[in-house]
Amino acid sequence: MKRASVMFWGGVGLSLLLLVLLLRKIDFAALGVALKRLDLRYLVVAIVLTFLSYWLRAIRWRYLLMHTRPLPLSSLYPATIIGYMSNNIFPARLGEFVRAWVLAEREHLPVPSVFASLVIDRLFDGLSVMVMLAGVLLTLQLPPGMTHAATLLRTGGITALFFYLAVMAVLLLFKLYPRQTLKVFEQLLRPLPASVAACLIPWAGSFLEGVQLSRHGRHHLAVLVSSLLVWVSATLPIHLILLGFDIHLPLTASFFIMVLLVFAVMVPAAPGYIGTYHLACYTGLAAFGLPDTQAVSIALVVHAVGFFPVILAGFYYLWSQGLSLRHLRERAVQTGSAS
Repeated sequence: MKRASVMFWGGVGLSLLLLVLLLRKIDFAALGVALKRLDLRYLVVAIVLTFLSYWLRAIRWRYLLMHTRPLPLSSLYPATIIGYMSNNIFPARLGEFVRAWVLAEREHLPVPSVFASLVIDRLFDGLSVMVMLAGVLLTLQLPPGMTHAATLLRTGGITALFFYLAVMAVLLLFKLYPRQTLKVFEQLLRPLPASVAACLIPWAGSFLEGVQLSRHGRHHLAVLVSSLLVWVSATLPIHLILLGFDIHLPLTASFFIMVLLVFAVMVPAAPGYIGTYHLACYTGLAAFGLPDTQAVSIALVVHAVGFFPVILAGFYYLWSQGLSLRHLRERAVQTGSAS
């Protein structure tokens, strides 16, 4: 069995296990009552802010690709939405490859260069989350008994920070010594058939060319500011949903929950992060003393806000661009295989 299949079915199994453990805590009659109490006005604003976060991601992506040429948001935003839709319905985070391929096709750019920009995009996400985690640990007064959780968060944050710094160091070496890097890559490919090496070496060269930023300081500032706004607009929906359930926690509590969700989506799971996402949200809410049924109600709504609207929008953009899910998946797998 291929490694990807093992990861996929392992993730599905983990998702089902976590869902079973979570649902065992629930009184479904009480769950229905809790959901009926949600003020839908807050839900509408939460959905709008969720799409705002995707639009800000498209803006940041524009600045990350500014070294090629200024790209229109009319291409960047649909590619972003389609990519995140694909992450929700395809396994193995194929949405990253989908996002790169859709933009590359529309703007006639080399796929490896576009994918390289998404590697940098994810690095900025990671560093933003580290800043967010540091802010949470410094400012949020966790309830009694949460010392262990704070320690785990701190340990996870430090581990992730070292990982991101290591990736950045490798990318920097790639940029400083591109020829030497390609030579090392060629040596690593020697055990493989010559046809495979002939395909991968040009792809690697194009990827290395794409690992760069604009030389203008204002573009760097725009990337940093948009990264901040991306995560603020992605976290505010959690706060609004809490208010919709008439729960008043400090805004830092929503950032705490968001950090848990970010760590949760890193765990292999079924498409849409089912199970892992819900358990992380439930855990964060239960830490503040919310009853099990109420915590699960909120977790379901938070997941639904980030799941269903982007899928509907993604299907709209697929239809408008004459694409199909089958074609999208095939091209994403080809792009992923090349990487």
